[in-house]
Amino acid sequence: MSDIWEIYALKYAERNGRTRAESFIDDDHPAAPHGMDYFTWLLVNGSRQILVDTGYEAEEAARRGRPILRDPARALEALGARADAIETVVITHLHYDHAGGLNRYPAARFHLQETEMAFATGPCMCDPDLQAPFTADHVCDMIRHVYAGRVAFHSGSAEIAPGVTIHRIGGHSRGLQVVRVMTAAGPMCLASDAAHYYENFEAEKLFPIVADADEMREGFKQIQALAGDPARVIPGHDPLVRSRFPAFGQSGFVWKLG
Repeated sequence: MSDIWEIYALKYAERNGRTRAESFIDDDHPAAPHGMDYFTWLLVNGSRQILVDTGYEAEEAARRGRPILRDPARALEALGARADAIETVVITHLHYDHAGGLNRYPAARFHLQETEMAFATGPCMCDPDLQAPFTADHVCDMIRHVYAGRVAFHSGSAEIAPGVTIHRIGGHSRGLQVVRVMTAAGPMCLASDAAHYYENFEAEKLFPIVADADEMREGFKQIQALAGDPARVIPGHDPLVRSRFPAFGQSGFVWKLG
């Protein structure tokens, strides 16, 4: 099997009522508007498909007052994929917008960092600020998958498939991992929330939700090293992704990254 993959970003939600204070610590223009996009990512290599993150579902959207534009699981159909047939899912971390609707993937084996599960179920969750981005139902769903033998735990870096590796970064969440993907354009790094925006790593600006500031700063260097070129780092929530990469197909919500 070739180790060259294609990467597709699927946008499923957006929040345009945000400000820069919600994106950057000690920003010079904290009240300026700063929108956020929400993505999942599908890796394709012939008939092989790997999903990176699962987004959040309609119930979570209602609970948090953050509407979704489309069901992330159904959005896969725009690429000829089916949620119930996906066999490999990488969960970059267990925050609500990356690990919702896990039961929509009954054939999947989930790949997660050991430290993320320990963080999401440990004493740090007694801190309301650290707990806020997690949803207990999502974490409990993952625990059920552990008991069903459907979770592969990792400690650091690991190969998921030829051309696809995961790497623990931490910072934003203790067990945050990124995905390095070999494409025809070279290695690309799906940074997830190791960099919500290009500006996070380009200007070394910390995102306000941070479990370890030193790890977040070091992560900015690591994601660029993994990609080999800052232009091949894909931030997790930046609307600029949609202008830097071409739209794919006629759906209006899929972009081809590599």
